Amino acid sequence: MEYEYMLMRNEKETQNRCCGGRVWYRFVAAVPLCVILYVVFAHPPSLGVRWNVCTIVCTLYLQDICGIICAILTWSLILYAEFVVTMVILLPHPYKAYRYINFVIFNTGSFLAFASHLRTMLSDPGAVPKGNATKEMIQQLGYQEGQVFFKCPKCCSIKPERAHHCSVCQRCIRKMDHHCPWINNCVGENNQKFFVLFTFYIAFISIHSIFLAVNQFCLCIKNEWRECSNYSPPATVILLLFLILEALLFAVFTMIMLGTQLNAIWTDETGIEQLKKEEARWVKKSRWKSFQAVFGHFSLAWFSPFTQPLRAKHENYLYSV
Repeated sequence: MEYEYMLMRNEKETQNRCCGGRVWYRFVAAVPLCVILYVVFAHPPSLGVRWNVCTIVCTLYLQDICGIICAILTWSLILYAEFVVTMVILLPHPYKAYRYINFVIFNTGSFLAFASHLRTMLSDPGAVPKGNATKEMIQQLGYQEGQVFFKCPKCCSIKPERAHHCSVCQRCIRKMDHHCPWINNCVGENNQKFFVLFTFYIAFISIHSIFLAVNQFCLCIKNEWRECSNYSPPATVILLLFLILEALLFAVFTMIMLGTQLNAIWTDETGIEQLKKEEARWVKKSRWKSFQAVFGHFSLAWFSPFTQPLRAKHENYLYSV
């Protein structure tokens, strides 16, 4: 197993030397800039602002290059779809009602997709504090003789139930589903809602893009490519074909991801737990309670990337044995 059992006893313990007792040198460059950004932008101070500001810096310093490239590529493809839909399809369209209605629908979906992506990428997925499995911390948590808990040997953390260690982020994540390079972050307990919304809105604007592009093709063929676009016919064909190809790929991919996430919430079992076929040591929630744990009480806020359900503090690391 990737964790080890630790039992509190009365005998004298040595200082925790997990990970060689080394200082996390990768944080040295990030911490000063993180503090500066926090002081400048976090007035009044709040935990949410504090985390979001610091994770911007930590993401740049600590995440893998593949994740950064995928995140930039995601933004670029959204902007490309915005350009083609707005400049090639909607602005030259002869019917104003069609133009304005689809402009509002598509740009609203794009904005929500972009906001959901940022929230997923810059939110704490449920990271367990690194290196907290020390003698001092164990004493502060008030463990009694005979109490048992898990410790991750990779990041020296007291490991909560259903937490897994991410080899990319180098930390344990509560209810970790998977590490996604497209968001350059893990999908876990705290940001699963935003990831679900990201896949939903990307699938939505992808399907909408296919509808608009096919309709534009039909209009151009009907008018023999006269006044159907501000660009030349060859350029218009290339732009529309690439938009359709992009939209098809992302529609299929995000709908599959959306289905797997909804199934994980429905069964109260993360992707890693399903893959490893772990025996459920936790009390499974009902399907409705499981959705409420991710999205909160049912309201329009379910579809908003700017709200997050209130969660209880995670202070219990104990396990019945």
